[in-house]
Amino acid sequence: MSDAISPTTAPPVVIVGAGLAGLTVALHLADRHPVVVLAKRNLEEAATAWAQGGIVGVLGSDDSIESHVRDTQDAGAGLVDQNTARFIAENSAAAVEWLVARGVPFSSDPEGPLGLHLTREGGHAVRRIAHAADATGKAIHEVLLQEVKRHPNITLRERWMAVDLITSRHLKREESSRCYGVYALDIDRQRVETLPAAAVVLATGGAGKVYRYTTNPETATGDGIAMAWRAGCRVGNMEFIQFHPTCLYHPQERSFLITEALRGEGGQLKLPIGDNGGVRFMHSHDERGELAPRDIVARAIDFEMKKHGVDHVWLDATHLGETFLKEHFPTIYARCLSLGIDISKQPIPVVPAAHYTCGGVVTDLDGRTDLPGLYAVGETTYTGLHGANRLASNSLLECVVLGRTCAHHVLANRNGPGPALPAWDESQVENADEQVVISHNWDELRLLMWNYVGIVRTTKRLERARHRIKLLRNEIDDYYANFRVNRDLLELRNLVDCAELIVRSALMRQESRGLHFSRDFPYTLPVSFPTVLVRSARSDVNGRKDKKAKALGLSG
Repeated sequence: MSDAISPTTAPPVVIVGAGLAGLTVALHLADRHPVVVLAKRNLEEAATAWAQGGIVGVLGSDDSIESHVRDTQDAGAGLVDQNTARFIAENSAAAVEWLVARGVPFSSDPEGPLGLHLTREGGHAVRRIAHAADATGKAIHEVLLQEVKRHPNITLRERWMAVDLITSRHLKREESSRCYGVYALDIDRQRVETLPAAAVVLATGGAGKVYRYTTNPETATGDGIAMAWRAGCRVGNMEFIQFHPTCLYHPQERSFLITEALRGEGGQLKLPIGDNGGVRFMHSHDERGELAPRDIVARAIDFEMKKHGVDHVWLDATHLGETFLKEHFPTIYARCLSLGIDISKQPIPVVPAAHYTCGGVVTDLDGRTDLPGLYAVGETTYTGLHGANRLASNSLLECVVLGRTCAHHVLANRNGPGPALPAWDESQVENADEQVVISHNWDELRLLMWNYVGIVRTTKRLERARHRIKLLRNEIDDYYANFRVNRDLLELRNLVDCAELIVRSALMRQESRGLHFSRDFPYTLPVSFPTVLVRSARSDVNGRKDKKAKALGLSG
């Protein structure tokens, strides 16, 4: 074992992830405590920057807290925690005001509340979405990232990836488990460092890359969910993976999202058949048509594609006109035009794609997990807000509201200088020369999840997926135990954990509800509850499955 790391001063709060959730926590902490933010890729690559739609704000005279709570509950199909939904709604206006005060350039309307233009998205009863044209996430992320970069008490570590949490088990202590820091890989130097922490905040986003087709960036590999699970935290509602109904279908672009707001402004979904510019179909599935919640729209598209044997449908916005589309959806207009699609004259080919992880690490409204000293915020978490299906634009709101409450709780309960922490041990491992194994397993995992654990599921498919995931896990664990770690291997390890959690949760839910639809259990039960998985921490040393674990007292 390498020398232990002994913090000599009060350690910083370590935030894993540099998206909206992580940056919000950092900014609320930094005036009173030093912060280290880890970003495993470039700082601009967080999922936040990919968010097109906007952020909910109960601001208009025609809106109310009750209306937002009701819409959140309706979209969540009976599994939304009412207290969480109400708390988020009550703080939505303050969240938007905080972003305005930071300088986020939201689209303006002199007659709108706070001078903002509010748009409407599927599942919302009124216009309540503050947005920056069709690139809201990018606008928010750029402003907050610049503020974080300027803050003298925040250290940004780009291309650093958390490997695992350091808990009492690593210290061979009999006390109740606690989080003391993280092992983190400096990707450029290929060296794992021990980072003591006053608290650790997981803000790593979701697990969309577990599927072959996704609107998520490369960073969405479920790192926080997997690390918390391995440390013994509860994980909830992982069967509810939101498939965004409208991802651009094009051979050169498989991850570009076509925002919900385009349907909110009147875009129409059509089958690419017939002689009159396509055939609308949504009203035969739901009376709300294109404005139905995402789970309903995604299943409707999947159904119609299979029924008619087509590989995509059309989202037709040509009737909105070139001027309107350029003004309100400049990013989509420009991207599609670069691919030869003029959306003012042609319908947009779209398909559903994995978009948002509605489940995750179980936390309270302060971001607390089951492990003292460990917090989680954003898409990494299950707070009860999203239930069985997330309401559009509630995700950015959750990051801002709970990022603030998390920071306040950390400040009131942070660790002082802690015990000496064991350094990462790679004395018994080798350099890998078979990177192709990782690439092959990555492709196999994502393809089997797409084919067997997608929009429509069956018990047989889920059982097949579970069996194949078990085989993949054995290969990955063997590789992980014997070779030096790199980012690809760590992401694959986290993805296989998340895949197993999704499949186990799906098998437990013997009904169809929200984002989980089973042909074997097509009906919704009168009463249902969240799916919460519980486990003890894995038997390992420094995160390695190791024969020494039992002898060192780390098994159990």
